[in-house]
Amino acid sequence: MIQLSDIEKVLGSVIHPEYEKSVIELSLVQNLTYQNDSGEDNAGTIKFRLVFHRNDPMANSIKEACQKALNEAFPKAKTSILVLIDTNKATGHNKGELGRGDAGKEEIEKIQNIIAVASGKGGVGKSTVAVNLAIALAQSGYKVGLLDADVYGPSVPKMTATEDYLPPIAEKEVNGEKKQFIVPIEKYGVKWMSIGYFAKPEQALIWRGPMACGALKQLTFEVLWGELDYLLIDLPPGTGDIHITMIQEIPLTGAIIVTTPQQIALADVEKGINMFRNKDVHTPIYGIVENMSWFTPKELPNNKYYLFGKNGGEKMAEKYNVPLLGQIPIVMGVMEGGDNGRPAALDEGEIQSRFREIAENL
Repeated sequence: MIQLSDIEKVLGSVIHPEYEKSVIELSLVQNLTYQNDSGEDNAGTIKFRLVFHRNDPMANSIKEACQKALNEAFPKAKTSILVLIDTNKATGHNKGELGRGDAGKEEIEKIQNIIAVASGKGGVGKSTVAVNLAIALAQSGYKVGLLDADVYGPSVPKMTATEDYLPPIAEKEVNGEKKQFIVPIEKYGVKWMSIGYFAKPEQALIWRGPMACGALKQLTFEVLWGELDYLLIDLPPGTGDIHITMIQEIPLTGAIIVTTPQQIALADVEKGINMFRNKDVHTPIYGIVENMSWFTPKELPNNKYYLFGKNGGEKMAEKYNVPLLGQIPIVMGVMEGGDNGRPAALDEGEIQSRFREIAENL
């Protein structure tokens, strides 16, 4: 069985030519993990991040050297290496330069609409809405991708049963030079990308804001999205560093706000609306989706119980003069679909119809 100490020993042979020290000595290797669920000796997956403190021109060659050394030492094992720039210490770059470049710009220009799915607070079902809406758009015949931008709580791998997937790396020639890109996971007719594919499900990503933002820019601009009609970006709750970075660096077409009917959620929704409508941001808001609108028991199909208040999303939409795209009731199948990796929008019924209606309104 491969031990972490064995992996570190191999990586200790990879020398940074500028500093004449190994990637281990320079502490460039972070969050090193090894997982082997197959039971086959020396198989499994090696994952880690190469974190540079500046826009290092040697980053790609060092990554390739690490990959080669590990492949030679452990030929049965898969290797996943994510290169990041710790922008808290990075110098000598212009705004928007990290993780993008001409190659990334070319890929992102193939996307017709980039829409942020946001919420003022957590627990309102934003990721559930984003995943099911992506599927509903795909069912309507559109080419769709979804980026899980919730770095600290990525849920897309779990909700789509792709936790064990490892996004492959592909080379593409850009301006006569070969560049490496991440290939998104394709399932249910949607292209998925998440930081969760590069870490264990139980692993806590203890990152400062600048590092998290650097990772998200890489997962946006260095992914082979191909031609898409819609790329949905599932933002984390709130209005912090990640939101500001995504809004400033990524050419958003617009945003959708997700809320529940209760007053505490609506109060935070107002902050989200005002963030997108800020004069320095000026991102159109396409509408509000109200989640957990009511509960109807199976034995009383004509009854509606408004557990979190009634029509709060509708009132908020009227106040800010934006459309109410749709209302999603509390249904056991939505929760079960998120837990077992088969989103509710895949199956015929009320929930599928409601997400199709939201997709149509969007």
